[in-house]
Amino acid sequence: MRRLTIWTLAMGLAATSPALAAQQENKENSLTYPDTRTVDIVEEQFGEYISDPYRWLENDVREDVEVADWVKAQNAVTDAYLETLDGRKALAKSMEALFDFDDLGIPVEAGGKYFYERKSGGQNQAVLYVRDGADGEERVLIDPAGWSDDGATALAGWKPSGDGSLLVYAVQDGGSDWRTLKVVDVATGEVKPDTVEWAKFTNLAWLPDNVGFLYSRFPEPEEGAAFQSLNADHAVYLHSIGKDQTKDAKVYATPDQPELNHFAELTSDKEWVVITSSSGTDDRYEITLIKVDAPELETRKLVRGFEHDWRLIDGVGDTLYFVTNKDAPRLRVVKASLTDDEPEFTELVAESDAVVDGAMIVNDRLVVSYLVDAKSRLSVFDLDGEALGSLDLPGPGQVTGLSGSMKSDEGFFTFGSFNRPTTVFRYEPSSAPTIWAEPSLPFDPASVEVTQRFYASKDGTKIPMFLVHMKGQDLSKGAPTLLYGYGGFNISVLPQYKPAWMAWIKAGGVFASANLRGGGEYGKEWHDGGRLQNKQNVFDDFIAAGEYLIGEGITPEDGLAIEGRSNGGLLVGAVMNQRPDLFTAGHAAVGVMDMLRFDRFTAGRYWVDDYGYPDKEQDFKTLLTYSPYRNIRNGVDYPALIVSTADTDDRVVPGHSFKYTARLQALETGDAPHLIRIETRAGHGSGKPTDKVIEEYSDIYAFLAHAIGLDLTK
Repeated sequence: MRRLTIWTLAMGLAATSPALAAQQENKENSLTYPDTRTVDIVEEQFGEYISDPYRWLENDVREDVEVADWVKAQNAVTDAYLETLDGRKALAKSMEALFDFDDLGIPVEAGGKYFYERKSGGQNQAVLYVRDGADGEERVLIDPAGWSDDGATALAGWKPSGDGSLLVYAVQDGGSDWRTLKVVDVATGEVKPDTVEWAKFTNLAWLPDNVGFLYSRFPEPEEGAAFQSLNADHAVYLHSIGKDQTKDAKVYATPDQPELNHFAELTSDKEWVVITSSSGTDDRYEITLIKVDAPELETRKLVRGFEHDWRLIDGVGDTLYFVTNKDAPRLRVVKASLTDDEPEFTELVAESDAVVDGAMIVNDRLVVSYLVDAKSRLSVFDLDGEALGSLDLPGPGQVTGLSGSMKSDEGFFTFGSFNRPTTVFRYEPSSAPTIWAEPSLPFDPASVEVTQRFYASKDGTKIPMFLVHMKGQDLSKGAPTLLYGYGGFNISVLPQYKPAWMAWIKAGGVFASANLRGGGEYGKEWHDGGRLQNKQNVFDDFIAAGEYLIGEGITPEDGLAIEGRSNGGLLVGAVMNQRPDLFTAGHAAVGVMDMLRFDRFTAGRYWVDDYGYPDKEQDFKTLLTYSPYRNIRNGVDYPALIVSTADTDDRVVPGHSFKYTARLQALETGDAPHLIRIETRAGHGSGKPTDKVIEEYSDIYAFLAHAIGLDLTK
């Protein structure tokens, strides 16, 4: 006989298969969900007996016929429900119009040529262009449109050689994190025979004279295990142009520490290879150097111990420049001279109240991007650290893609906001930034208002939140609201344009984005305040955002929908369990839902920096308190919920979403629909073709709009 604890009985976690089946049969729900088989698995961990009746749904949908059949059955129910909703077609049409602009990438100059990506309205994937000279006529270098029939094969990174004659690029298929590397002759467009497989989590860096490039990869996985097996033994390799991958030389690896990842880059003068090693998702790195022109391959440690954040800005000769949080939780800029046997770091730009978000060097100027209350600011210094002023930006928004070098007289950056797609700016030290490329917009940015509010979380911490709505809309009258959050991994959620969000706003809804603890908006302290034993703060911050929106009359009591992706999917699942009375609808996308098993698949082992170790008692007990899958409350009415995932998600494997949905449907959780939408040939999000994005979000936002009363047909 199985031993059960009061806790597992109360949560419904250790019920027998017949009991779960009976609960589903007796459920008073207008929807009939597919029957989901249960298995009798109960495991003891630290004195707790933990049931996992849907363990079999962790199996790879590509390898397990029963899981594939379950996916088909779930999609059939979801599709049938979505077909009944008004507004899907209107929403899709609105998004098609809002996608009709040039989505611009940052240009990279090499050998007098300028390389950049652009995705125009109607294109599923970005196209890589090249110009001979800044004002030269552009031509297409790489167009992924013909790579697959469904548009799900994407260009996922590229790097030109120093003279601009060759370019290595990465191919991403079906949304997977795996990459195939190819090389193209820039002058002729001819794709060379060079092919590199099993690259993943990689930089690309050319050696001088185009002899080859550096990249990172894992060993080839076993047959059938590419999308689920743990990733280990990451290493930096050198691929020599014209040779087979089997001849690639392993440049740097740590076989005694197989859990480490390694990323290689070169200084702009090609003097030094800088290898950044990480042990997880935390910004704690070791730095290893290789002299490019040394007679033998020798490594040199610049930073030992995984204690601090180190981000290379650039280097010239034997001087390297970094952004670091060593002795500076909000980061600072330092330099080191490699002529010393034991280099010491000298401070150039001290820590301030604002958080350093990035930096570039253009000739003799240092441009530093700061975050001030989740908005970007640019400041300029000379290379001795003397402040020289700031650069004007178009308004509250986000600066990304700082790109420059000490040997160049120009640099580039992009700027965007909730109501403004990316504009590319060119910066020369002798003048103010000028627009290098900007899109023709499908709407007037001035017609959309972006404001910022601050509200108090449960413990009194002030949390910033952006509100976006049509100009002139009276917020005091209350409008259906979509609240977005993430809250983890030191990732700052900054103003950005997304056509799906804009379609919601143009339909009369309010969009809110809360800057929760766990992110990087205010530096290390903000991150630490929302991870490990402090993870509940993230959920409290998000719940407080919902309470604020309703309390201020911005949102009706039955008019609040929430959304989050990945770690944000975990967020949605957790707060649905904790406060199902507060929210009316939710979208949990590609979420981490089983906090006791996340570290067993693909890249999940890296996440212990934010979540903790399920096999350590203190972490286990904390994870158990908020794990979405483990804490669904039987007999409680849950809001309408749509879960989304994809069969080729090898970042957060879809088994998380499968198990969570199965339990939510099986228990007594009310009459609101609890559905899952499972995409095929898609992954964690990157590389998804535009037509699939429009189809996905017309489904999901029509679901949310229906639940909270936003009329999409007006």
